[in-house]
Amino acid sequence: MRYDLVIFDNDGVLVDSEPISNRLLAAYLTELGHPTSYEDSIRDYMGSAMHRIHDLVLERTGKRLPDDFDDVFHARVFAAFQRELKPVAGAADVLEKLTVDGTPHCVASSGSHERIRVGHRTTGLDRWFDEERIFSSQDVGRGKPAPDLFLHAADRMGVAPERCVVVEDSPLGVRAAVAAGMDVYGFTAMTPAANLADATQLFSRMEELADMLT
Repeated sequence: MRYDLVIFDNDGVLVDSEPISNRLLAAYLTELGHPTSYEDSIRDYMGSAMHRIHDLVLERTGKRLPDDFDDVFHARVFAAFQRELKPVAGAADVLEKLTVDGTPHCVASSGSHERIRVGHRTTGLDRWFDEERIFSSQDVGRGKPAPDLFLHAADRMGVAPERCVVVEDSPLGVRAAVAAGMDVYGFTAMTPAANLADATQLFSRMEELADMLT
């Protein structure tokens, strides 16, 4: 099946940001009195919008995170991005192939617009994504696992959901894509395949994805 639109998650799929972000998130939550390991952060928060972090901490502890939590966290993340962030191996090749083939593509990420753009500029992936092809959980009322973000991206790109495929690396993202009525290819580089079992297909290297999309 040749899809009319490829929707990419961003963190962990296009930019190799998950190790950086989750290391810093675990450290910051621990610093605030909510002991969190790197593994805890990956399990509980990978692929989620910021509001989910606030909601889970409040649910588990009865305490709210500071009002400036998001700003402080993002400042730390962006500083680390400048030092460490790289594109996911093979992502640029996939984007170039889609461009040459004329296959429309976009990004739909739980991250903020600023986070997406900082990551793309730092890694050089911004050449493949203009403003009209970047969608964030900030654009919709509910983030993943709700289908809203993917449905919003498809609508703005003018493509029916059943003609879209989503590329995701988190269980929350896979659930969102399935709920949106879209095929979803699960990237298992960081996530155990069993956690992405609801995906249409699984792959572990970007070289495989290029073949799956043609």
